Amino acid sequence: MPLALVTGAARADSIAAGIVPRLLDDGWDVATSDLLDADFPCDLSQPEAPGALIDAVRQERGPITALVLSHAHDIESGILDTTAESFDRHVAVNARASLLMIAAFARQVPADGGAIVALTSDHTTGNLPYGASKGALDRLVISAARELGPRGISANVLNPGPIDTGWITPEFGRELESLHPLGRLGTPHDIAEVVAFLVSPAGRWVSGQLLKADGAFSARY
Repeated sequence: MPLALVTGAARADSIAAGIVPRLLDDGWDVATSDLLDADFPCDLSQPEAPGALIDAVRQERGPITALVLSHAHDIESGILDTTAESFDRHVAVNARASLLMIAAFARQVPADGGAIVALTSDHTTGNLPYGASKGALDRLVISAARELGPRGISANVLNPGPIDTGWITPEFGRELESLHPLGRLGTPHDIAEVVAFLVSPAGRWVSGQLLKADGAFSARY
């Protein structure tokens, strides 16, 4: 069976934790990574870690056909209070590690190709280093679609909008629901359905896109 690696999958209420069982339902073998409490614990802020992670998964479980990048470092700050150290760590985890994992993934991908899906965000004001590093992630994944397409690899960035993964207070949740066309917040299961399609053979023709799967939440702008 094909193997998928899903990063950022330690927390039980995370988007990644919703993706894993959905892929298992589709017949994938799934390996998970996170800083702690995953199949492959890994500190992605270290330059050697992304490549070592791909190598470890491949050696233990076989070639990786799908790479789902759902990890993130996120400490809120703005223009005036973001330190150089904080900015560098956001870029290291959210952008640099993703670049290095994508490169290592591409070097070992099976002959019939594979798929990359990265989770992104619209956060900017008040969450500057996170938003800036996610913006870098967007560009490098879209670039990967062009560069790695000849290897049979599709690559897409997926923006899920606000998903309640434990960070939304009840009051803020009610406010967001009042703004949402569907009258509810998205769930990890909603996003898992989209990811499952994008990594499937049927979804591979979709590539090089920054997709919004947010139930039309962003359409209000």
